[in-house]
Amino acid sequence: MYDAIVIGAGPAGLQAALTLGRMHRSTLLLDSGEYRNGTVLHMHNMVGEDGAPPAEFRATARTELSAYADAEVRDIGAASIAGTDGDGFQVTLADGSAVDGRRVILATGVADDLPPVPGLQDLWGTHAFMCPFCDGHEHADKPIGIVGAAPRAEHLIGLLGRIVGDITVFPVDEAFSAEDARTLEAKGVRVSSTPVVSVENDTDGVRIRTDDDERTVAGIFVAAGAMRQRAPFAADLGLAMLESGSIEIDEFGRTSIPGVFAAGDLAHRASLPGPMASVLLAAAAGQLAAVGIIQSLA
Repeated sequence: MYDAIVIGAGPAGLQAALTLGRMHRSTLLLDSGEYRNGTVLHMHNMVGEDGAPPAEFRATARTELSAYADAEVRDIGAASIAGTDGDGFQVTLADGSAVDGRRVILATGVADDLPPVPGLQDLWGTHAFMCPFCDGHEHADKPIGIVGAAPRAEHLIGLLGRIVGDITVFPVDEAFSAEDARTLEAKGVRVSSTPVVSVENDTDGVRIRTDDDERTVAGIFVAAGAMRQRAPFAADLGLAMLESGSIEIDEFGRTSIPGVFAAGDLAHRASLPGPMASVLLAAAAGQLAAVGIIQSLA
């Protein structure tokens, strides 16, 4: 039986496994090969790794883990988790085999459900983004498009307005109300009178088409869409959830079920309005969850 099974090998899971391995706690890290930033070319706003490719970051972390005999990595996902009669959990793997652990860390992250705009999924992570902290600077003084709902677009304008150049806001599905359009225009941006119908890669950036217009911008920021749990384990285990759709945790990643911890974008404390999408914060959450496990085992 492992001391801990870490499910998910993004920044949170990798850091959790490193911390557990350094403390000589037998740890199994399960890597399904699916990552929220799987299409992203460069990470940003990560001290020491600003501009590094996420795949390179993961490869370096895997190499570092190989130095610790107590940290085992398998390239396979988990299919289900169940409590055992004793002190621990059984995790069934994607190939039907099973492993046992005294503690479990859920670090499977979230998936982004984008608005139904043709071409948007193809641009996600390369020319279409959600986080100004991650990708705003790369569009400094360049024209951008914001696609989505008016209130969230207004929030993005407040963050990006001092960084980027010209901003045009495009509604999805139906035109903005007259009041919403006036509110946005008062922020000094252009507002499309008709919804976006498609986006595509262009030699100068991204071509955005509406029913009555066509515009090329350097990049798109999405002010619509939603995040969801990438894996079903929170629902399967019956963990306490927050209004944001995230798993509720305490300062050390403990969930509502003793022995089950969570770290990364899929979880946050109730005092926060939502998860903080950040490689640095995900890694920090993984370390805290590992410390929580070490404390509980001790």
